[in-house]
Amino acid sequence: MVYSARVLALLLASSVALVTALFLSLIESVETSALWLASLISFSASYLLSYAVLEFLFFRGINKIDKMMGKLMKKELKGITKEKSAGLDPFEKLNEEIAAFALLKQKEIDELRKLEAFRKEFIADVSHELKTPIFAAQGFVHTLIDGAVNDKNVRTKFLKKAAKSLDGLDSLVQDLLTLSQIETGDIKMKFGQVDLFKLCEEVIDQFEEKAERKKIILKLQPARQSKILVHADRQRIDQVVTNLVSNAINYTQEGGEVTVSFEVSKKNVTTFVTDTGDGIPDQHLHRIFERFYRVDKSRSREKGGTGLGLAIVKHILEGHNTKAEVHSEVDKGSVFSFKLPRSRDDED
Repeated sequence: MVYSARVLALLLASSVALVTALFLSLIESVETSALWLASLISFSASYLLSYAVLEFLFFRGINKIDKMMGKLMKKELKGITKEKSAGLDPFEKLNEEIAAFALLKQKEIDELRKLEAFRKEFIADVSHELKTPIFAAQGFVHTLIDGAVNDKNVRTKFLKKAAKSLDGLDSLVQDLLTLSQIETGDIKMKFGQVDLFKLCEEVIDQFEEKAERKKIILKLQPARQSKILVHADRQRIDQVVTNLVSNAINYTQEGGEVTVSFEVSKKNVTTFVTDTGDGIPDQHLHRIFERFYRVDKSRSREKGGTGLGLAIVKHILEGHNTKAEVHSEVDKGSVFSFKLPRSRDDED
């Protein structure tokens, strides 16, 4: 600042003292010593009053605003804190508004940085996931082009492997599209009455052959149930159960068990998918619903899947105003669960 409270107070006090002296000089009975004393008193009083008013009511507020604006210009927003000013400060409201604006901008900047980091990580993950099946299929096709196509056995074997890689690529693209459509709201939930028991029974039937190949006991409890009616989007909840059962089978060793069970309360139905598989370490539990997050990247890729199943589960359940819960112990297994509201027609 060019001017300070001290300089302005001196100028004002000098002006007041001069005016006082000139006014008293017009009175003939006032002696010179009294004139000087009056000037000194008026100067001192004016200086102290002016300095206090300027320093504490104006310049401090202005200096705070100046510092905040400087930080805003330099984008140093983290150093700004929202402070309550004194009640007599005329710039109190302005200071608070600037501080609130700065804090809001800092939050926006932090959020943008997180999104940028997420974008970079997502692009890297997608590139890596796409590269694996593409390179595999490319290798098989080029081997056939280079002459292996003339050998019938080799040709059939390599074409099957190339087709498997392309099927995996198709699954990955489909999951990416599904996830993107759910997040952007392009896929609208179609709520209605759903027989959850029948839905889970159909999913179990779908995975029976896969479970038998791994000698895994796949069961539904209770084995028989008339109906369990919930209010949900049948197609999306089918995706949820399918992903959870598929993961449970993939991460359960031969001879293990995967069980789908229910807990019915007055208002809700909780579905449990329990396995006796590898389990998930505690430090990974809060991240398993992120896209492409794998607890053990090398082993997870060998077991198949796109790495998007649990992310899709998370977003579908959020669309149902609920969330997936998980409890797990390493080498003992995991329990995934989610809660849905009972259909009104099925409530007691």
